[in-house]
Amino acid sequence: MSRAGSGEAPPKALRAKIVMAGESCVGKTSILQRYTERGPTASYIATIGIDFKVKTISLNDTTMQLQIWDTAGQERFHTFTTSFFRGAHGFVLVYDVTSTESFQGIAHWMKDIYEKTDETINIILLGNKCDKEMERVIPKNRGEKLAWEYGIPFFETSAKDNINIDDAFSVLAEEILNKSSCVLLDVDVVDLYEKAQKKACCRL
Repeated sequence: MSRAGSGEAPPKALRAKIVMAGESCVGKTSILQRYTERGPTASYIATIGIDFKVKTISLNDTTMQLQIWDTAGQERFHTFTTSFFRGAHGFVLVYDVTSTESFQGIAHWMKDIYEKTDETINIILLGNKCDKEMERVIPKNRGEKLAWEYGIPFFETSAKDNINIDDAFSVLAEEILNKSSCVLLDVDVVDLYEKAQKKACCRL
């Protein structure tokens, strides 16, 4: 029997805008590739400006389309990058456990996020490249303490070895879903497919 004929409400389908943020070279692009493409990550290429990928997941009987924006960490792109923070439902904030500078930069990124959004926004903190244990300079407990101070979830991850990537995004998606009113508004999320269809119609 079809769901419409049974009188049951159709499953909800929501769309959420998630932004990756952090200093350059911390592995944001590799994390995103690992999460959305499942295969091994490619060699590092700096993100120029902005890029995004889409991943559809099922969570608590709800279909969620995650539009995940990969931002550049270079200072020269900073103003352009932070302009994409508005309208976001969640942030994946990343530092590199082998880089003290990237860890110290988290405070500046948090400031930018709060300036463009508000303190109720959903954020997770990732200490990436935990596979490079011999090169580590940031102990795990420093990442845990920083996340505790901000009141946000924390994971150490490895895009290379696929450690905690899925778990981190699942936690963020669930937090966003719990604030479903934010997602249902949906007015600031760019639907590139819909825009392309509209342009095609205009040409007819």
